[in-house]
Amino acid sequence: MALPLVVITLAFIFLVYYLFQKFRFKLPPGPRPLPVVGNLYDIKPVRFRCFAEWAETYGPIISVWFGSTLNVIVTNAELAKEVLKEHDQQLADRHRSRSAAKFSRDGKDLIWADYGPHYVKVRKVCTLELFTPKRLEALRPIREDEVTAMVESIYNDFINPDNIGKSLLVKKYLGAVAFNNITRLAFGKRFVNSEGIMDEQGKEFKAIVANGLKLGASLAMAEHIPWLRWMFRLEEEAFAKHGQRRDRLTRAIMEEHTLARQKSGGAKQHFVDALLTLQEKYDLSEDTIIGLLWDMITAGMDTTAISAEWAIAELMKNPRVQQKAQEELDRIIGSERVMIESDFSSLPYLQCVAKESLRLHPPTPLMLPHRANTNVKIGGYDIPKGSNVHVNVWAVARDPTVWKNPLEFRPERFLEEDVDMKGHDFRLLPFGAGRRVCPGAQLGINLVTSMLGHLLHHFSWAPPQGIKPEEIDMGENPGLVTYMRTPLQAVPTPRLPSHLYKRVAADI
Repeated sequence: MALPLVVITLAFIFLVYYLFQKFRFKLPPGPRPLPVVGNLYDIKPVRFRCFAEWAETYGPIISVWFGSTLNVIVTNAELAKEVLKEHDQQLADRHRSRSAAKFSRDGKDLIWADYGPHYVKVRKVCTLELFTPKRLEALRPIREDEVTAMVESIYNDFINPDNIGKSLLVKKYLGAVAFNNITRLAFGKRFVNSEGIMDEQGKEFKAIVANGLKLGASLAMAEHIPWLRWMFRLEEEAFAKHGQRRDRLTRAIMEEHTLARQKSGGAKQHFVDALLTLQEKYDLSEDTIIGLLWDMITAGMDTTAISAEWAIAELMKNPRVQQKAQEELDRIIGSERVMIESDFSSLPYLQCVAKESLRLHPPTPLMLPHRANTNVKIGGYDIPKGSNVHVNVWAVARDPTVWKNPLEFRPERFLEEDVDMKGHDFRLLPFGAGRRVCPGAQLGINLVTSMLGHLLHHFSWAPPQGIKPEEIDMGENPGLVTYMRTPLQAVPTPRLPSHLYKRVAADI
């Protein structure tokens, strides 16, 4: 009898709390919540699509209850501007789940830090020191090296007699670029040799990433129902061991770079070197340095590969666009050399292809929640202090009131109108906006554009035999980032002389 009594008591408490909030504040409309669980059982797995469907019924700003926590979702550019510009400071805090709190040392990093002196300091380090045009240019050889390594790998697999006529798993090659690029930028280490063999540090790194994902996913339901957390205990020992393991690897790499600087008398441009040399200037704790390095890994490991995979899928579904992009590459680059990043300015259509793909398929379609640090009004509704506000950037970028034929993959729209995608135009927000805009936006844009340019210049892309372009599965997997539900299979056909498929390794 004890358990039913507990459930009834919790349901009564939730009902009182919900009615109190409802009559005290003018909350946005939304589906009716159930006691204790709120709307959790009504939410479909692909949340950003579910919320977009609810917005069609309740309007562009809706209330959704995750257990006893109010979450407000906005789905148009006008409301996104209110959240990310007009009321940015009041909504600049961050909701941290128990796992996020553990991973970030309770907000000692950038992604999960509340807005305040610490956030302002580490944000300054990122914008003024780490992601400057000068540093991005110094690290350009790494990006170009990894992209050409991807091309060589695809070509070698294509000419392998065992693969003749077979399709390739596109994600495999894009994931390798993303992995090697981010570990070299952050840690100055390529954990995989030219034969594709991963060293011991690389194996440990991948194991740490996989274990972190497992730990984070283990608390999904309990995070939203604080009253029931006694049933879903935090695995303190498991999180502690994970943190120690992560720190041990990171400190070993930091020590390697410290010794290398002492020997050479100077620092390289990798982020670990930069942070260590800036530690005293900005009074950065070791926890903050480790947190920032893993923020970069978390934010950059999958998002670029995801963006490029969606773009290739769209190009296979739209052969006209693929051909037009290749004609531009042939005209500007020709068939005697490979593309480099300094060519971007001469390739406007390629840039539009990347932008159009990021519009239709933002890698983080539901922006990380902005927590209200005070009561605020959005769209004429009350947002109580402590509520979470999400911008559904996927829905904003498909709004038919601001985009003509929004579901059509048509890069030409960005030739007709120059639309910023780094936080200044609220119709297109793949990297967010305001105080919490992604500081590495330009780095991500450069890598995605480079990957697409090389993939299109070196190869033509077609669906596997027997699959029509319109049959490619364009559904998404549930989760924070938008993996394709069915990983893309494609048949590449080389377009250039064979000698242009060789990688020349860059030692940086």
